[in-house]
Amino acid sequence: MTASRSVIVAGAGIGGLTAALALARSGFRVTVLEQAERLSETGAGIQLSPNATRCLIELGVGERLRPHVTAPMALRILVGQSGREIVRMPLAGATERYGAPYWIIHRGDLQGALVAAVAQERNVSLKLGMCVEDFATHSHGVTVSANGPGGVWHERGYALIAADGLWSESRARIGFKEPPRFAGRTAWRALIPASEVPAQWREPMIHLWLGSDTHLVHYPVKAGAVINVVVITTDDWNAPGWSAPASRIDLLPRFPAGGWAPQARVLIREPETWLKWALYDCMPLSNFSYGAAALIGDAAHPMLPFLAQGAAMAIEDAVVAARCLARMPDDAGRAMQTYSALRRRRTRKVQRLAAKNGKRYHLSAVRAMLRNTAMRAMGGAGLLRHYDWLYDWRPPTA
Repeated sequence: MTASRSVIVAGAGIGGLTAALALARSGFRVTVLEQAERLSETGAGIQLSPNATRCLIELGVGERLRPHVTAPMALRILVGQSGREIVRMPLAGATERYGAPYWIIHRGDLQGALVAAVAQERNVSLKLGMCVEDFATHSHGVTVSANGPGGVWHERGYALIAADGLWSESRARIGFKEPPRFAGRTAWRALIPASEVPAQWREPMIHLWLGSDTHLVHYPVKAGAVINVVVITTDDWNAPGWSAPASRIDLLPRFPAGGWAPQARVLIREPETWLKWALYDCMPLSNFSYGAAALIGDAAHPMLPFLAQGAAMAIEDAVVAARCLARMPDDAGRAMQTYSALRRRRTRKVQRLAAKNGKRYHLSAVRAMLRNTAMRAMGGAGLLRHYDWLYDWRPPTA
């Protein structure tokens, strides 16, 4: 196959693997370059709302995912101090409402299913230990340079999809040199065997506890065998990375008696091992593309996790970018420009609402009471309607 039908993908995370699969299904030969020397099961749980599961199912990954997912019945929002339920947003009817299910899954299981699907595509080559260092766009596409075990690697292709994450080198090459900004929050994560928690926490449910400067999220993953726990705190700790060791002793003071319900405090005491990462985002970019190269996922629009849409937006990006390239086979630059135009407004809205949610979750005193009253008045069905625009998204057909 000629270079005109070859696409290079930088990064083998969720966005990069989805892009590789979508491109291969559109007839492209794809080379995926991943900096890590091996793909390991890292990260925390992921919520896959219908806008994401629709894409994955259409790409044929749904059956690989089903053994690992849980379909939550609802999102329960609770008062951290009392444990009282504020509102319950129904999710059990997601397939009937949106045409695709709402799933929760461990990031490693999602990545593993994508790797297995990509491995079945004869036109996809996955190269590990390869760090993309530079690229140049030209009238015939793009030339990419990478460092790897065999030295410097050069390849020409029709286009480059840069899915190289929050600390993307490609973002700077496109012209956006401002580094990610620390959001003043730290995320702590742990996994608990389901057999070690009370029965109420084993239910197929997403639990969101709201507290002053801290909130707690937990739900079952690995088909219900494990409970994924994430705590977000207001913090000054800003070391980059995804898996710094963390101490339970440092976390427990964030859940003082009288400030948090006993059942939440018991849950936080359960895990012996915690990991933590500092939260970063970026100012919205004016453009995701440069010639035949384009950014997707966190490379294009890193966002805070308070709308549970980081993975979903990367999946959406990947599908749209692949469709644009397939429909403009003679002009990769125009295809990437079209992709950027299609995605900027939606991803910017999601970034903005995620940041707003982060502020709402950590309110205290009177402002927290007003928030809770407003959510109760809206009700679970009303809250779900508030997200119809997000969950009912479909890839453009023209």
